[in-house]
Amino acid sequence: MEEVELVFLGTGGARFSTITQKRHTGGIRFIRPLNLQLDPGPGAIVYSNILGLDPSTVEVVAVSHCHPDHYSDAQVFVEAMSQGGTRKRGIFIGPKSVVTGTEDFNSCLTKYHRKLISQLVEMQPGAEIQIKSVRISATHAYHSDPDSVGFRFSFETGDIGYTSDTEFQADVPEQYSGVRLLILCVLRPNGSTWPGHLSTDDAIQIIQKVSPEMCVLTHFGMRMIAADPANEARRIEHETRIHTIAAEDNMRICMGKDLKVDRLSR
Repeated sequence: MEEVELVFLGTGGARFSTITQKRHTGGIRFIRPLNLQLDPGPGAIVYSNILGLDPSTVEVVAVSHCHPDHYSDAQVFVEAMSQGGTRKRGIFIGPKSVVTGTEDFNSCLTKYHRKLISQLVEMQPGAEIQIKSVRISATHAYHSDPDSVGFRFSFETGDIGYTSDTEFQADVPEQYSGVRLLILCVLRPNGSTWPGHLSTDDAIQIIQKVSPEMCVLTHFGMRMIAADPANEARRIEHETRIHTIAAEDNMRICMGKDLKVDRLSR
C-alpha cells in the first residue's frame, strides 16, 4: 500500500493572519497517492513552487467554503491543472457557494475557468466521490458560509479528517469517527471563542470523542499565534492523552504503517 504524503503550504487563517502572513495561508497539498490541493489560500501557488511541488501535477482542487483565505489561489491551480488552459483537465470539488455561487456568495470560479476543468463536483455533507484509490466525503461544517463543508479522505492506509472552519456542534466529532489523522482548523486559543470557528477548548471535546491516532492543529488566527500554537497543542495532549501537534509552515506528514512528521524551518 502506498504511503500518504501531505505538506502544509500554510498554517494561518482568518483576516489578519492572512493580511500579515505571520503564518502562510497556502492550505494543504497532498502529494501521493493523489496529487490534491486543499483550500489554496493566498500564496498557495508561490509556496508550492518554493517547495518544488509543481502546480501542473495537481489532479484535484478541493475548496471547503467561499472565503478568500481558503480559495484565493484556486483559479491559478485550475490553470496549472489545465496546462495553462491548453487542455481540459482536472477535478474541482467544493460546496454550492464555491462551485456555482449562492445569493450571498459568488462562485470562486469564472466562466472561463469552469471550462478548463474536466469534472466540476458540487458536494453537500454526506456526498462522496471516488478518485482512483481515494474516496473523498464531505462533512458538515458550521460556519458563516452556510454551505461550508469539511472533508474526510479515505486511503488504503487509513482515513484523514479535515474540519475546515467550523464551530463546535454535537455532530461534528461523529463525522470523523475512526480516522487515523485528524486535522483541526483551530482559530483561537483556550478561553477565546469566535462564532463559526474552533478554539482549543472545542478541539479538546472533538479529540476526546474521535480518539484519532494523531491530531494536527492548523489555520491559526493572530490570537492563536500570539498564544503559541505549540503550547496549546501540549495542553490538548495533556487533557486528551492523544498525540497532538501544532502544524508549522512546510511541515510534511507521511501516513503508512506509522505516522511520521517532518518539521522544516520556516
